[in-house]
Amino acid sequence: MLNQYKTVLQEAEAEIIEKKSKFIATVRPVKNEEEAQSFIEEMRKKYWDATHNVFAYQIGERNQIQRFSDDGEPSGTAGLPVLDVLRGEDVKNVAIVVTRYFGGTLLGTGGLVRAYGRAAKEGLLKAGVIEKKLYSRFHVITDYSWLGKVQYEILQGGHVIEDTIYTDKIKLIVLVEEENKESFSKRIIEKTNAQAEISEVSMVYGAWNDGILKVEEIDLDKEDNE
Repeated sequence: MLNQYKTVLQEAEAEIIEKKSKFIATVRPVKNEEEAQSFIEEMRKKYWDATHNVFAYQIGERNQIQRFSDDGEPSGTAGLPVLDVLRGEDVKNVAIVVTRYFGGTLLGTGGLVRAYGRAAKEGLLKAGVIEKKLYSRFHVITDYSWLGKVQYEILQGGHVIEDTIYTDKIKLIVLVEEENKESFSKRIIEKTNAQAEISEVSMVYGAWNDGILKVEEIDLDKEDNE
């Protein structure tokens, strides 16, 4: 499991015009090849009247799944330049469909490569490339008397308080970057004289956007089987 990787924030669409040909790049985050293929079919139906619906996608921790199609354009002039954009940005779990409406002027092989590559780049820019980091989710249970010190240590360490539950004691649900989890546990135990209960309960991927940490749950059983 990767400690961090780049992907896109959201689905997006960008359009460019090259010598009267219109290129529409649609970008979507995908979790697997089945989602990528479903997305491609969706775009083919949406742009059924287009001259070409070129695609490329890159999936997996090691980018082990890479597919592309020129969809009738000269070999190597369309799908491969789109895939090269994904490779160059090293974004994972992303699919791009670039739709072309022919404008009547031939672009030549070099012109096609540039146009499809530029459309893909504009699409990624619109979708927003983000970095997802691996976090450990902890439950920290403490008495009210230790609350201020525990909160201070969590925030001072740059960790994230996801939720706080108040009963006879206080349970703080905390997200800690994976590489910092051992030092986090040790510090909380030290600062509370071992009075706080601390346990790691799950792992998630998180990405910051506009000051908010967006969390994606991880199915560890599925990860182990892949």
